[in-house]
Amino acid sequence: MENPYTILGVSPTASTDDIKKAYRALAMRHHPDRNPNPNAEVRFNAIKRAYELLSDPKKRAEYNSSLNNRIVIDPESEAQNLWKSLFTRCGIQLQNQDR
Repeated sequence: MENPYTILGVSPTASTDDIKKAYRALAMRHHPDRNPNPNAEVRFNAIKRAYELLSDPKKRAEYNSSLNNRIVIDPESEAQNLWKSLFTRCGIQLQNQDR
């Protein structure tokens, strides 16, 4: 699963209200009934799952605990995914760059 903080475009220290605001904005933008993009439903479902995880304090605490204990095997890829998510949240689509 992709990082739910990345999906919603919020920091791990975000308040419950910040998470809810981000969810509502993204859900409106990516809802399949409002967005004709063929990938809108997949994106909407990812947003919904991320919100369900982060809006429940117990699930969020468990996720944060597991996140803090994981080892980043490919830091470059991790950084690219974070930046890509940030730009996507701002409506900017990045080109895939193969090296």
